[in-house]
Amino acid sequence: MSEAAGTATLRDESHNDALGTVAARRTPSDVVVLQSRRSDPVELTIVVPTFNEHANIEPLFARLETALAGIEWEVIYVDDDSPDGTASMVRALAQTNRRVRCLQRIGRRGLSTAVIEGMLASNAPYLAVIDADMQHDEKLLPRMLELLKAEGLDVVVGSRHLVGGGLGEWQRSRVAISGLATRLARLVVTAELTDPMSGFFMMTRPAFDSTVRRLSGQGFKILLDLFASAPRPYRFKELPYTFGQRLHGESKLDSLVVWQYLTLLLDKLFGGMVPIRFILFAAVGGSGVAIHLLSLRLALTAVSFPASQAIATLVAMSSNFMLNNFLTYRDKRLRGLKFLRGLLSFYAVCAIGAVANIGIASVVFEQHYAWWLSGLAGSLVGVVWNYAVSSIFTWRER
Repeated sequence: MSEAAGTATLRDESHNDALGTVAARRTPSDVVVLQSRRSDPVELTIVVPTFNEHANIEPLFARLETALAGIEWEVIYVDDDSPDGTASMVRALAQTNRRVRCLQRIGRRGLSTAVIEGMLASNAPYLAVIDADMQHDEKLLPRMLELLKAEGLDVVVGSRHLVGGGLGEWQRSRVAISGLATRLARLVVTAELTDPMSGFFMMTRPAFDSTVRRLSGQGFKILLDLFASAPRPYRFKELPYTFGQRLHGESKLDSLVVWQYLTLLLDKLFGGMVPIRFILFAAVGGSGVAIHLLSLRLALTAVSFPASQAIATLVAMSSNFMLNNFLTYRDKRLRGLKFLRGLLSFYAVCAIGAVANIGIASVVFEQHYAWWLSGLAGSLVGVVWNYAVSSIFTWRER
């Protein structure tokens, strides 16, 4: 052996001794960081949709680390631009652990679409969804993965209604609402799921890929959307778990969630024939008729009929605009100056629609059709015009 080679060997041995000394002094947290920097392919991606979950980011990650020891995994927090700095917290955590990724969305919200985008951003063959509030039992994740592999399943669902599971400390009213929602889910899902409303599940990449283009992305119930949209019935199994108590932050359950759930059901029932936005737009228009008549009756106590009709028309159009902005076009909601510009453009669109309504109804009536059929034809043309043109000019992509 040459002197240079001998020197190199001594240096290598010295280097190895030094590494051994460092390893001996290494703390558990150091081991976690080194493990997170391995370049092995990710087997499992956990998608966590977030909105104002700043305080739950690190605690959830710590639980996932414990539960998924020995598995090559990553977590993608999909944040809908939370004002509490959730995305910044995720990025800070990602600086110390490569298992963590942040996907921040600007100008759009919704749990279902957040989950879809998170899954699309992953390369892993297995995909899981878990809430950020730690009410789901992360200890079930390894068992879910095991079942997917061993039994050739498409989906494994965490169920609160299976024997051995539970709803935790839910109030009776919330239990009743959940039960009603589960029964309504039977309208669009034929699979014998005990908990089609669950937001805690794991699925294979092929199962997701086969369905993703059929998803509506409406509301919060992504599992229901997946099962209702699948081109073939999923092979699935459920595992019981007890719904936990939220430790930080506030629940997102409100009346808007109920509305979004109903829009999901409508989309799965009729979306293949009529766009769901049109159904919602028409429903809002129906409420506008009632508001118009009520406003007309009140205005008649103070001014003439023509003036009352003008006031009632303006009130009804304003009501329709605000409801559509809040509900039908929630993902494109206008605020500030855009709200005012949108309101003015909506007035213009509806004014032209009213002219079209009267014109078509008159032409049909002149063809000796019944008055009610003529009126219906005019109304249909008016609502189609208002929907199509307002979609382009009022709630266009900005």
